[in-house]
Amino acid sequence: MLKSTGIPTQKDLETVVPSKERLAKGPVAIMECFEKIPCNPCYTSCKRGAIKEFEDINDRPQLNVDICNGCGVCISNCPGLAIFVVDETYSETEALVKIPYEFSPLPEEGTYVTGLDREGKPVCRAKVVKVQNSKAQDRTPVVAIAVPKELSMVVRCLSLDDYYSDNTIVCRCEEVTLGEIREYIRKGYQTIEEIKRISRCGMGPCQGRTCSQLILEEIAKATGQDVADLKVHTYRQPTLPIKLGLLVGGEDDE
Repeated sequence: MLKSTGIPTQKDLETVVPSKERLAKGPVAIMECFEKIPCNPCYTSCKRGAIKEFEDINDRPQLNVDICNGCGVCISNCPGLAIFVVDETYSETEALVKIPYEFSPLPEEGTYVTGLDREGKPVCRAKVVKVQNSKAQDRTPVVAIAVPKELSMVVRCLSLDDYYSDNTIVCRCEEVTLGEIREYIRKGYQTIEEIKRISRCGMGPCQGRTCSQLILEEIAKATGQDVADLKVHTYRQPTLPIKLGLLVGGEDDE
């Protein structure tokens, strides 16, 4: 799985995730580095000595969780973007997750973003708590986001698009927002075919290519069903706009 997709399995993660007892004590680094490669900036950057010295530069990093205080210095120094810090003591309901972020622009503190899992799928709405951006060109910015505590080991990236905001456009063809979809579901429209007929979602040129999956996910979330068990709506083949001149033979087009 890891070699073919780049996504670690649960078995892989069990080798690096600290115990529940350690997580309950405060912030700690999670080193999701699963391949042996010649790399050791995490060790050389850790001033506390929490990362054990490498006997071979190809070794995987070994973290002493009892020494680590979750400062996050190793995050900005890791060229593989494989280190994160999790603080499950942040609040009663939320955990703070520090992640490396190399995109531009950087998110702004206090704004809301979408928390993504290791596959890049949206899993929650997250608040940007802090952004650390070193002036050194070889240091990766670190973004700290507050996420639901039960997702502290799931969220590993973020999107600046606030997917979970009611103002998010779900159907670009008909300009229907996520808030409108949620309101239709609350009113009792609980199949994608019903929502299509009341909102016109899925009736545009793309025939639901972008919005149908998002609507199914909202229905599943609201009704407690599995997305795989929900029926899709009826649709035509996706269409593309063409010039009227082509229809009447007024333009040459191979």
